[in-house]
Amino acid sequence: MKIAQIAPLMESVPPKLYGGTERVVSYLCEELVRQGHEVTLFASGDSVTKANLVPCGHMAIRLNPRVRDYVPHYMMMLDEVRRRAPSFDVLHFHIDAFQLPLFSSMAERTVSTMHGRQDLPDLAPLYRAFRHMPFVSISNAQRDPIPDANFIGTVYHGLPLDLHTPNYDPRGGYLAFLGRISPEKGPDRAIAIARSLGLPLKMAAKIDKVDESYFREVIAPLLNQPGVEFIGEIDERGKAQFLGNARALLFPIDWPEPFGLVMIEAMACGTPVLGFRFGSVPEIIDDHVTGRIVSGLEEASWALRDVIALDRRAVRRRFEERFSVTRMANDYLAVYRSMLAKVPSFAAEASGRANVIPLTRKSASERHAG
Repeated sequence: MKIAQIAPLMESVPPKLYGGTERVVSYLCEELVRQGHEVTLFASGDSVTKANLVPCGHMAIRLNPRVRDYVPHYMMMLDEVRRRAPSFDVLHFHIDAFQLPLFSSMAERTVSTMHGRQDLPDLAPLYRAFRHMPFVSISNAQRDPIPDANFIGTVYHGLPLDLHTPNYDPRGGYLAFLGRISPEKGPDRAIAIARSLGLPLKMAAKIDKVDESYFREVIAPLLNQPGVEFIGEIDERGKAQFLGNARALLFPIDWPEPFGLVMIEAMACGTPVLGFRFGSVPEIIDDHVTGRIVSGLEEASWALRDVIALDRRAVRRRFEERFSVTRMANDYLAVYRSMLAKVPSFAAEASGRANVIPLTRKSASERHAG
């Protein structure tokens, strides 16, 4: 199958530091290539991939001080995608909604994975206006605010099984917080939870410009407390060691998290997760197996003891069962084939393939999980 993957331009694919969407696109591209598909990746020029790379700009926008407005760069990329579109069977977009008006006439060969929050009020009329365009959600919870959107599947993220080596005997003795420093991610709540049990907390986090005042006014004063260490943004190599040596990952969000890649990254290391009951968390954490799902700070404080005591080998096994990159790629291939089966020029070929089943609200991930 000839597949185009259109990635965000904010980070390289894979990203050098923080960048969940770009990391998932990288894993997906490499696995599809490994399975023998002809994959073309539209991404920043500093991306590294075994797919055919179409460089759209010299480097990732976030790391380029000369870029003041990212929109023109996306417009140029989409024009290039449209020019090359006839050479692909499927166009898979990962860039929110930029592509919708430009590719409306070829909706039957496009699919857009929505990686961000969908509860913003301006999105509802957008999905109604483009209800013929097919979308994939990354959790079932992500769909709730936009019932009019044309979701044709839910595909959970996946990681290469050899990406992180599990650590069944962590020696760090600390709790971990990994992600962005922002109010909805709950770094202040992570500090409170760790302090309630007298356990050290290490925080590896990115600070976006929009959150600099929040960090300065709310979080920075809390870092002076004993046992709290702020590491800053870390790369992929540092992430594996950071998560693997932690006793547990704290994920005390209070927003409709679309997926939460860090949760399965921790599980890949054998590290259990304490997550707050928002967004995708109940879908990703298997309660009492890979972590605990709680509703607030008080419950978190006593549940954390259970989390730390969980069997780290069982955490890793469940990760392998539910969140491998092979499962993710196969789920997307099922989506592609179900789309192409409805296109007259591809119907005969698509109908002859195995497992050509349109995905429903229950994802292929859930079927694999049993």
